[in-house]
Amino acid sequence: MPESGAAPRRSPQGVPYTDLPHIVNADGLHLFCRYWEPSGPPRALVFIAHGAGEHCGPYDEIAQKLKEVSLLVFAHDHVGHGQSEGDRMNIKDFQFYIRDSLQHIDLMKSRYPDLPVFIMGHSMGGAISILTACERPTDFAGVALIAPMVQMNPESATPFKVVRRLTPHSSQPCDVEAYDADQLNFHGGMRVSFGMQLMGATARIQTEIPSISWPFLLLHGDADQLCDIRGSMMMYKDTPSSDKKIKVYEGGYHALHHDLPEVSESVLKEVTSWITERIPAVTSQQPQSS
Repeated sequence: MPESGAAPRRSPQGVPYTDLPHIVNADGLHLFCRYWEPSGPPRALVFIAHGAGEHCGPYDEIAQKLKEVSLLVFAHDHVGHGQSEGDRMNIKDFQFYIRDSLQHIDLMKSRYPDLPVFIMGHSMGGAISILTACERPTDFAGVALIAPMVQMNPESATPFKVVRRLTPHSSQPCDVEAYDADQLNFHGGMRVSFGMQLMGATARIQTEIPSISWPFLLLHGDADQLCDIRGSMMMYKDTPSSDKKIKVYEGGYHALHHDLPEVSESVLKEVTSWITERIPAVTSQQPQSS
């Protein structure tokens, strides 16, 4: 809370955080949050981790689908993204994204301690999801990954090239236009140091793969020009998990959930059905009062 007489903290867009749902991370930075709560008691919790340069708003469609089947979905804009505080698209340590995700997840688990928890992530958010689950391998009922950043495209495998290619690659021109028109997305130049953090994260994932035993779903397009599909193939092949599935979309680009209608609709269906199939038959809970 602001000190008496002090001006309230405001988002990068100038909105007081007193007017926005938010959490405050370990560095004292305000992170804007979104919640999609079903009308009745939720059956499970789903945390969504968005990708680099974007924010959690564009995940409304998939969150609404999950909400319709009684799942409580929550997300935040990562530090330095969207309506959250922090230097734009710059992070000293990729681990901060994971730390903040676990903080938000723990907050929701404290309110619904008996519900299973799932994570869904896209692109850089996929890397965050994987490493978050690796930190607490027994805490999550499953991880759904849409074109996760497991391996960079060889053509962009240097920090400088990585940051130049961090824009959405979609088969739908209107979706690229929508990204460009969204003022909450990042439109400036990016630091080489940020690309180095991304490359470090992929290297860490590759060391974790042989020990991944939690359930996961991989959805990836074979025309993805940013996150190499071979990373997803390697993760599927080399993890010891006994509950894993991969679906490849021929001609699918990076943002499958914003691809051609037949692709995006399939992605929504795959994610929703995969998660609901892993929820115990009788699971719902009212929030615990604090």
